Amino acid sequence: MPAPVLRVTDVHKSYGRHHVLRGVDLALAPGCLAGIVGENGAGKSTLLRILAGLLTPDRGSVTYPVGLGYCPQHTVLNPALTVDQHLRLFQISYDLPDLAQAHELLDILNFSDYRRHRVATLSGGTQQKLNLTLALMHDPPLLLLDEPYQGFDWETYERFWDLAAILRDRGRSVLVVSHLAFDIARFDRLWHLEAGQLSHRAGQPVIAGSGTTAAG
Repeated sequence: MPAPVLRVTDVHKSYGRHHVLRGVDLALAPGCLAGIVGENGAGKSTLLRILAGLLTPDRGSVTYPVGLGYCPQHTVLNPALTVDQHLRLFQISYDLPDLAQAHELLDILNFSDYRRHRVATLSGGTQQKLNLTLALMHDPPLLLLDEPYQGFDWETYERFWDLAAILRDRGRSVLVVSHLAFDIARFDRLWHLEAGQLSHRAGQPVIAGSGTTAAG
């Protein structure tokens, strides 16, 4: 069995007396499309920031022997720059020889026509497409995506899942964190974050906080 590209062991995180994560364990295999679902305030973004190395846990460990791409829930864009300028800036940051991967992502997400537009003129959904492209354009083996399809219309939402499947089929591991997941059949693994811990769930649509259907 291949070694996990991400292993999380007994991760705890508190803010003062508020215990957000209470011993999170997770192992993500290569070429796996996985999801973590939980209601708002469950600690999903805190967990993802710990996985991305942006936040230090109080206890526990996170290991990933491969490179990663991280798409935060809130865009990290400069409103004065164009789409092309963002791509060039991140090309330099990632030390990429060209922008072939980025242009492929623009085509898949259907916003190549906006390359010369400044971010300030783009809709929230189009800004999120760019946010996602910047996280994926260096083709990392491990992808951590926080609410990656927020603001997407239905066509782009479907294109996102097509892209996720393409990446999975190429051997990339994709972890999607969201407060809901209707299309659970798309996931290879699905966890529910509740009371600071992850539990594996399968079978029915997930609407976190509905009180009727569990997921994760």
